[in-house]
Amino acid sequence: MGQRSLRNRWGLALLITLLVVVVGRLVVLQGIDGAAYASAAEQDRLRDYPVAAIRGQVLDRDGNPFAYTVDASRVVADPTVVRDPARTALALTTLLDVPVPELTEKLSEDGRYVVLATQVTPETADAIEELGLGGVILEDDPLRLYPAGFVGGQVVGFVGSEGTGLAGIEQTFEEQLSGTPGRRTVEVGSGGNPIPSGIDESTPATDGDHVTLTLDQDLQFTTEQRLAEACADGSTTRASAVVQEVQTGRIVTMASCPGYDPGAYSETDPDLLGNPVVSDVFEPGSIMKAATLAAALEEGVATPDTVLTVDGHIQAGDRVVTDAHDHAPVDWTVTGILAKSSNVGTIMLAREVGDETLEKYLRAFGVGEKTGIELPGESRGILEESEEWTAIRAANVAIGQGVAMTTLQMASMYQAIANGGVRIEPRLVTSVTGPDGTVRAAPEPARTRAVSESTAAQMAYMLEAVVGPGGTAPLAQIEGFRVAGKTGTAQRANPECNCYTGGGYVTTFVGFAPADDPQYVVAVDLERPTSNAEGGQVAAPVFADVMRAALTADAVVPSGTPRPEFTLTGTP
Repeated sequence: MGQRSLRNRWGLALLITLLVVVVGRLVVLQGIDGAAYASAAEQDRLRDYPVAAIRGQVLDRDGNPFAYTVDASRVVADPTVVRDPARTALALTTLLDVPVPELTEKLSEDGRYVVLATQVTPETADAIEELGLGGVILEDDPLRLYPAGFVGGQVVGFVGSEGTGLAGIEQTFEEQLSGTPGRRTVEVGSGGNPIPSGIDESTPATDGDHVTLTLDQDLQFTTEQRLAEACADGSTTRASAVVQEVQTGRIVTMASCPGYDPGAYSETDPDLLGNPVVSDVFEPGSIMKAATLAAALEEGVATPDTVLTVDGHIQAGDRVVTDAHDHAPVDWTVTGILAKSSNVGTIMLAREVGDETLEKYLRAFGVGEKTGIELPGESRGILEESEEWTAIRAANVAIGQGVAMTTLQMASMYQAIANGGVRIEPRLVTSVTGPDGTVRAAPEPARTRAVSESTAAQMAYMLEAVVGPGGTAPLAQIEGFRVAGKTGTAQRANPECNCYTGGGYVTTFVGFAPADDPQYVVAVDLERPTSNAEGGQVAAPVFADVMRAALTADAVVPSGTPRPEFTLTGTP
């Protein structure tokens, strides 16, 4: 009896001890750790979603859109919350246009986040929301649209699947266009849907800036159509053109064929996703003679009426350089040398200028230097230091061989001549407008004096002779307007042999109009691997059509002043 009583006492003590431990633990859980557990439970119910910023528009100079963004949604799911994957998939298949098996597989995955569809329309998003499907969530996923399609595509560029600019203006102005994303924190219930009376906190997004370009969308379309015709002639594999305002340096059109539609970049040959106008270099041929002769005039070596006896060929080191066709000696004026595009006469004048001095002028005209255009991937071209020139290299540089440049650099060189000798950095952007409407004008472009105003005026006169009677480019004439410019025909390097044999030619024409009051420069180049046609035959007509369209679009009227008489030959 005594032992039983003792056992009962020990049992009671043990029960009391256990009770004290349990009660103490409850006190700790509810009193001391309760807030922490409640906070942890609340955090487990919170979902953090990004709030996308609306990417800014890219507009032409008149406010017409090249690119803009519309609201769209990404449909995602938390498979751990989806109770019946097959039934949920069946409810979504028609709305998302995704097969039931594919949706079911995604909804059955391990993990807490799967993407079911991207960039669905607001209407579709509303329909999904009305279904109230547990575990299915909508996130911002804006859609970038390019309403102009191919028009201006190489300039505007495109954004990738992550919404980041990968080419063109979209890449250069990524920071301004993209804006700043926001965040939304929402408390959800067991089905993964927001609790109406729960936590719902947001940090708003800041939308991106709008970027206004100097391009004219209508003229861009016209230029691209004309280049497409050139590329369809059976011999031209690539064609490029630039229209630039003489007095501001602004680019009005910039185009190449073949081009691409930014909205279909993922379906496009990657080799076509660049911008050849600023990235592809070629030997420009005789259009370089304008810079060489400008140096001769500026240095006082000659005047437009200086007469030289020009043979049909000239020795350059161990090589012989000829004119397009060898000929007996001819007494040409410097104007005649340019109008007839004489290689020999140009080399004679270049030798009087000297290699070091000629290089100085070429660089002042922008040869071998980036223009500073607001586009990625710009090439500086190729111009070796004059101290490295051999006799044949010096001769070739003077006539546009052994040197390489882009279409944009060609335009910039002639813009300087047309603008009284002052080269203005070409520009594509006029302003950036913030989401609050604040307009920030683009910085003023740098200006470089390449030659004096008097030399530029003499060069304009001589370049007008190229298009006039006896010149190499009568097909560049435009009814009612005085036109100045220069043809170019340069051998094209053959990539198969790293030589010129079988490479064909690059034909060019660069000029400005009206010659007596320059408004626009147009530069054209055509890559023709299987043709030996000259620039005056194939590039000049393209120039004339594009320039005519530019003058018409801007309502430029002829001055009515007659073209001057040109003296091409004389007596030394």
